[in-house]
Amino acid sequence: MPDKIHLTVATVVRRHDEYLMVRETVDGKEVINQPAGHVEVGEDVLDAAVRETLEETAWDVKITGFIGFSNAKSPTSGITYYRLVFLAEPLNFNDDAELDNDINCAEWMTLDQIRDPLNVPRSDMVYKAIDDYLSGHIFPLEIFHNGL
Repeated sequence: MPDKIHLTVATVVRRHDEYLMVRETVDGKEVINQPAGHVEVGEDVLDAAVRETLEETAWDVKITGFIGFSNAKSPTSGITYYRLVFLAEPLNFNDDAELDNDINCAEWMTLDQIRDPLNVPRSDMVYKAIDDYLSGHIFPLEIFHNGL
């Protein structure tokens, strides 16, 4: 039985016809992902989504909706990750922000670039988040009740 839950958040950030994505190296291979990361102990999930997006992309964002929940098991570690995906609006680029060490770069990508076979997704959850967004699966933030 696992002794730790791996709760993560991710944001789908769209500007015009491009999406804010990150490139990172996992197990020696470069992959693309939405800005995403772990929720810290005692942290509100909405705050975590804003924080992770800033830390990985240097963009300040406003969370505007909830896209959905997914999970995946890592084929290398066997860890199951639980992922809350939020829709976010880009506000401004923060010139003073430093990207997390494990992020190679952040960039705006079109759907064609995201789906290009040369851009390997970190997991199937990357495509699922965008597909859910494009399908109009956006729920109001009122479904979250923050008790923190």
